[in-house]
Amino acid sequence: MPPDPGLALAPTGEVPVVSTSSDDDARRARPSGTPLVNARGISVRFGGVHALADVDLAVGAGQITGLIGPNGAGKTTLFNVLTGLISPTGGVVEFDGADATKWPPHRRGRAGMARTFQRLELFTRMTVEDNLVAAWEAAHAGGVLGRGRTERRRRVAEVIDLLDLAPVAGRFAGELPTGQGRMVELGRALCTDPRVLLLDEPSSGLDVHETARFSQVLRDTVGSHGNGEPAILLVEHDMALVMDVCDVITVLDFGKRIACGPPAEIRGDATVRAAYLGETDVA
Repeated sequence: MPPDPGLALAPTGEVPVVSTSSDDDARRARPSGTPLVNARGISVRFGGVHALADVDLAVGAGQITGLIGPNGAGKTTLFNVLTGLISPTGGVVEFDGADATKWPPHRRGRAGMARTFQRLELFTRMTVEDNLVAAWEAAHAGGVLGRGRTERRRRVAEVIDLLDLAPVAGRFAGELPTGQGRMVELGRALCTDPRVLLLDEPSSGLDVHETARFSQVLRDTVGSHGNGEPAILLVEHDMALVMDVCDVITVLDFGKRIACGPPAEIRGDATVRAAYLGETDVA
């Protein structure tokens, strides 16, 4: 399906510049320039199946970038390419200008990529606080040897406060309902002090109030370290959340990029509606 001619597609390697007068978009200055993550021409084949075909995706500093599409569109496959769990059959992944295509996951993590998963991945027999401590120690040199204890305590306390986890900080993570478990998982990612935060369907299992709180957390988090870091890539099915918090949205369908632009343009794009709603009257 060809893109809607009214939608401005971002050229390869560029981050679309979003200009809007809304209060949400004015919450923080959005730096532009070289993307922190820049995927160009990504293709993935599983046997004879093209899971991704020549896909571009840029995650700009200081921005929340959305990645959406129907089930089976290739979102998680692209996510796994970016984080090194899948090697592409074609294309390049750059991290802060360096070719990271062949970097293993642990090297990407040490460079500043942090991610969450569709399924909760917590240390269920550890307390919430200990989950955050373990994440901090694993991400910081000498952390497991006890170095940086003052900084560790400060950062863990900061994240607990940000995510309203104080009432459950002493409970085992496996005892928590899904909504709070999602917050713990996000907290672990934040404790690694990421440069880029990749979130895979993080609102799954959240109720309306938790989703509203999560939206605010994302706004407070993006760019909070300075220099536009961390940037955020959000893979999500909750379209209200995506349209509310994202600066730029990339849309996949059948492994191809069909649109990229700010939320207002994506919302009104006929090609995107066809992909989601099965409309056939798209030129």
